[in-house]
Amino acid sequence: MSISVSIVEDCSELRSIIAEWIAGADGFRLVSEYSNLESALADLPRRRPDVVLVDINLAGRSGITCVRELKPQMPETQFMMVTVFEDSDHIFDALTAGASGYLLKQEPLDDLLAAIRLVHAGGSPMSIYIARKVVQWFQAKPHVARKEPENLSAREREILRLLARGLAYKEIASDLGLSGGTINTHIQRIYRKLHVGSRGEAVALFAPFPSEPQAPAGPG
Repeated sequence: MSISVSIVEDCSELRSIIAEWIAGADGFRLVSEYSNLESALADLPRRRPDVVLVDINLAGRSGITCVRELKPQMPETQFMMVTVFEDSDHIFDALTAGASGYLLKQEPLDDLLAAIRLVHAGGSPMSIYIARKVVQWFQAKPHVARKEPENLSAREREILRLLARGLAYKEIASDLGLSGGTINTHIQRIYRKLHVGSRGEAVALFAPFPSEPQAPAGPG
C-alpha cells in the first residue's frame, strides 16, 4: 500500500515542488496541501494521512502548534518537521510536541522520500546536523535523562529500551516476536503511563535504564 502524505507549508513554490515530487514517486500518495495553520487544523483530522510534513514558520505562527494540537487527535499519523530552523529550542519543542522526525529544507528530495518511508515504519529520521545537536544537548545536560518509571511492565520497559536505541516499530516487533499491532498497543500504554505524547519525549525523559538487565522480557 502507498504511504499517504499531507504537506503544511506556506511557501507556495516549495510546497508545489514537494507535492509534485511526492505525487510522482512510487509508493506515495499525496492527500492534501495547506498554506496555513488554520486550514491544516480544520481539515487534517478528517483526512488522517500516514505522514504530515510540517514547516515551523507558518505566516508568523508556529507549525509546532499544528503538531501539538493534532497528534492527540491523530495518534497513528506521523508528523515530521521540514524547516530551516536549526536551534535546539525549535528542535526539542517540536519533538516534545509529538513530531517523530526533523529535517532541514536543504535536504535532497530523494532523502525526503527516504525519511517519509522511515518515519512511516516507526523510525525517527533527522538531518545529520540535527542528530548531532540532539546528542550534544544530552551530553551537556546529563541530569535531564533518566527518571526510572516504576509503573511499567517488564515488556513495556523492554520496548522503551528498544525505542531509545532508535529501532523502528517493525524492528521491535521482529526482535520481540510480536505483531505490529501489539507493539503499537504497548507503546500507547507506555505514553499514557509516563504522561508523554511522543516517542522523543518518552526517550528523552525516561530511557535508557543502564541498571536494568538487558535480557528480553517474557511473553506478552
